[in-house]
Amino acid sequence: MSIIELLPPMLSGDKLNEALGVFPSYDETIRFKTATERLIALQDIYNLYVPSSMGREIYTKLYLSLIRSLQKKQTIIAIRQASENSRRIRQQGFESIIGGADSFTIIGSSGIGKTSAISRASSIILETPILEVEDTKILTCLNVQCPADTSVKGLLLEILRKADEILESRYYSEALRAKSTIDVLIGTVSQVALNHLGLIVIDEIQNVVTSKNGKTIIGTLTQLINNSGVSIVMVGTPSCEEFFTSEMVLARRSVGLSYSEMCYGEEYIGFIKFLLKYNYTQTPVEMSEAIFMWLYSHTGGNRALTVQLVHDSQEIAIMSGSERLDIASLNQAFEQRMTLLHDYIKPDSQKYTPSKKNVKKFVEVDTNADLPQKIADVSLSAKRINVDVVSALKEYGIQVIEVSI
Repeated sequence: MSIIELLPPMLSGDKLNEALGVFPSYDETIRFKTATERLIALQDIYNLYVPSSMGREIYTKLYLSLIRSLQKKQTIIAIRQASENSRRIRQQGFESIIGGADSFTIIGSSGIGKTSAISRASSIILETPILEVEDTKILTCLNVQCPADTSVKGLLLEILRKADEILESRYYSEALRAKSTIDVLIGTVSQVALNHLGLIVIDEIQNVVTSKNGKTIIGTLTQLINNSGVSIVMVGTPSCEEFFTSEMVLARRSVGLSYSEMCYGEEYIGFIKFLLKYNYTQTPVEMSEAIFMWLYSHTGGNRALTVQLVHDSQEIAIMSGSERLDIASLNQAFEQRMTLLHDYIKPDSQKYTPSKKNVKKFVEVDTNADLPQKIADVSLSAKRINVDVVSALKEYGIQVIEVSI
């Protein structure tokens, strides 16, 4: 049996969405329990993962890269490469035989869900984290972080340490005891990757941008690719794009996937609807386009910020006793909990507020209330969603005479 046949089948369509999604259990009766119980249960909202086009694309790319990497193992070229890697460890010269495999980047803004998408994709691919072929253990995916100081030796040792944790090997301790040089470590890690690793994911790669070791660490990763045939995925923020495009050799290694915040549309609204189902306040949530648009204009479509706002607004509502998840509580959370982010998130009232024609659709008012109460309700509701108060009053048939002062 080939190594590839040991992998779970590649998923697509509804089966992939079902496998990617994480929906914590939720019972409507939780809304009637004590505040303490609800505040604790509210933490489950951070475990929610709604499948997205980004998540599906990342899964497909990782799966195909893993296959490309595994195809090079147990070949005659791989056996010859293992011999060359051993020569490097013994410091007797070195020649790269196996050649390059896949390397690519996943670049996107902080908080859009890159790490979550990679984690979910990896968990599906890693249905069996370790493949065993002829008494050899192969770890399908290894996740490490680029050191903050971009130390080449630190990264190589971290790869060995993480591999040891799962493979129950002793490469890391032996490298420390031997006080291996960087050159020897590259040979050791190449050998470990050739024999035991299918895919290496390196997160926080943007650390290379401001470091003098940046190009050195990318060069080291290129050597690993050439010496082992392993696929390497570099994950980072848009700050590293300029670094990778500065030279052709870097640009070749950084071709990959690029993402930004979600656009306001069907996918974002679907995400919000799932999110708002996890309501722990005593008052039912009103699913309205006003809330969808308000959330988008105050998060820019950033998944992490959206989840944080919905969480914090419920936390505030429960603790204050208002017991309502609505625009008022969301706005309170935005003003009190996200002050440091206000300079980065500019609510665009012109783009995301309803037009005058549709203002009645978004302003919620008891039409049976008397005139003074109706005026008060319309005015308050309009202000909450940045709608022109005069237009809102006119839509409800309340005569307004505008005079210049």
